[in-house]
Amino acid sequence: MSDVAARAGVALGTVSNVLNHPDKVAEATLKRVHTAIDELGFVRNNQARSLAMGRSTTLGLVVTDIGNSFFVDIARGAEEGAAANGMTLLLANSDNDYAKQETYLDLFDQARFAGILLAPFEAAPESAHRLRGHGRPVLLLNVAVPIDEGCSIVVDNFQGGYLAARHLIDEGRRRLAFVGGPDRLEPLLERRLGAERAVAETNGGVTLEEIIVGAVNAPEGRAAGSIILDRAPEERPDGVFAASDLLALGLVQTLSAALRIPDDLAVIGYDNNSAVRESAIPISTIAQPGREMGEIGARLLWSEVADEGHEHEHVVLAPALIARASSVRR
Repeated sequence: MSDVAARAGVALGTVSNVLNHPDKVAEATLKRVHTAIDELGFVRNNQARSLAMGRSTTLGLVVTDIGNSFFVDIARGAEEGAAANGMTLLLANSDNDYAKQETYLDLFDQARFAGILLAPFEAAPESAHRLRGHGRPVLLLNVAVPIDEGCSIVVDNFQGGYLAARHLIDEGRRRLAFVGGPDRLEPLLERRLGAERAVAETNGGVTLEEIIVGAVNAPEGRAAGSIILDRAPEERPDGVFAASDLLALGLVQTLSAALRIPDDLAVIGYDNNSAVRESAIPISTIAQPGREMGEIGARLLWSEVADEGHEHEHVVLAPALIARASSVRR
């Protein structure tokens, strides 16, 4: 900044005003300072500026899988929420890798980001606790935490699982399968428990089995589809609730080669991923309000960063059924 001031022939404080309060500077002076900035290739050191101000203007967001449009929606909402409060957002993708997630969290912590939004691979209370111990506000998305430990935002996965199974039952399906797991992933466990509640309400008129997969992606869905096809026709489910849309997509890719969907077997997924909307057979799903989740998350995190009478909140958003050709007979 001293070099810029010398080149432009102005005081150092004038350069500061040009960068931070341009409305206080005359047009001719603004032009002269910006010309000097361009000639010198000056780039402001925002990290140093944040340290001097005592507060950064950047939020970090770590998501599990950027290939899942649900997390893209979260990122878009968080970006909008951050911008509305004069903040910028930096996105990182852990790619379902816990070690990678921790690396990004440490990076954001070391860079002194104002706060961090985390949509974790698994429930990560120890990670959030560690960062909060450093004075770094953390808000968890898609995983609930006790209200005294910070803010969190979730979708009602139990209700989502209930809606999915109830839809299959209402379509006349009586042998249901839940494809998902493992149970340590809280959102997937709640979806299965919701499906079990819907089945229990039939008083024995419907059965539900669980097909456990190692990940919630399309290859695992195709593997689960092969397991179903290897059975005798009378032993196959006639309705499948996949814990994610990518699982549902893989299932449909395999099953549609040998079965009529939905006549022989109905499929519903979860997330309202863009991939299932564009599938050859449009796949029914339970939609999550990802954009709303991200926007609310950024707003609550900014409230905590600004410390303007902030009180921790636990927000629960409602899912919605979207019925398509994979589960509804023509």
